[in-house]
Amino acid sequence: MTEKNQEIEVKKEDKKVQASKMKKGRKTIAYIQELKDSGTPIVQMCPAQRDQYFTMAAEMAGCDICRLTVPAENTAMSIANAPWWIRTVRNAAKTIHINFYMQTPTFASKEKALEYGAMYMAEGADSLLPMGVNNETLKYMADNHLVVFGHVGALSGWQTSRHGGYKRLGKTAEDAMKVFRMAYEYQENGMMGMTIELTPIEVTNAIAKKLSVPVVSIAAGGAADGCEMVDFDTFNMMPAPVSHAKAYGDFFKWAAGAYAGWANDVRTGAYPEDKHGFHMEDRELEKFLDAIEKF
Repeated sequence: MTEKNQEIEVKKEDKKVQASKMKKGRKTIAYIQELKDSGTPIVQMCPAQRDQYFTMAAEMAGCDICRLTVPAENTAMSIANAPWWIRTVRNAAKTIHINFYMQTPTFASKEKALEYGAMYMAEGADSLLPMGVNNETLKYMADNHLVVFGHVGALSGWQTSRHGGYKRLGKTAEDAMKVFRMAYEYQENGMMGMTIELTPIEVTNAIAKKLSVPVVSIAAGGAADGCEMVDFDTFNMMPAPVSHAKAYGDFFKWAAGAYAGWANDVRTGAYPEDKHGFHMEDRELEKFLDAIEKF
């Protein structure tokens, strides 16, 4: 190989590195596991179809995980838009761990789970959340190197119907053991972390302590290995507050205040000021005004 060809090869390698989805400081599943092992609480947010800028702000604040869903009108659209949306959020937030919520049809078989999961991770997701996945499919995903950070306790959406709706689980010893067995089987079949939802404080903490993988609490009281909160709750965007959440800001009050200030300035002539624009040269202005007058 000539010296010139060697230089070309080096440049090609440089481009590969620059184009990589991985970035120094990216919060991989290994990083999340280290937080659990060191006793450092894990902070997980969910923009809940809010835009990529909420995720960017969360990353700037040092949050660890974003549980990402796709803004769409229906399931088919959500599946179709998923690769684009993962890339959009990843491009805005380079290091936060993206835990991507998989729509049920994408893991209807273990082969589909591998196909879609591999695509999602290639687009920039760090882990996958197939809500209510069976152990056979989970093991197949894990055996094929997909990172699954799943979910136990109360499920979301249509999957709550078997329990009579979205409600608290694990209130009896028998029911609590059902949640634990599911979590334990998930761990043994390759799940590398999970959220636990709507379980009693004592159950939440006991399961997190018993399992070796990270367990993040959402609407489940206990500290576990960390907590998740949905942005609707964090920013007081719900019609009424929920018992498990705490608001840390008032988005609509802040945003409406900003819009009102701007609108008032427009209506009173305070905005725009001369400094917010630029002027035409006098000679060109004179020619233009003459031309427009004759038009």
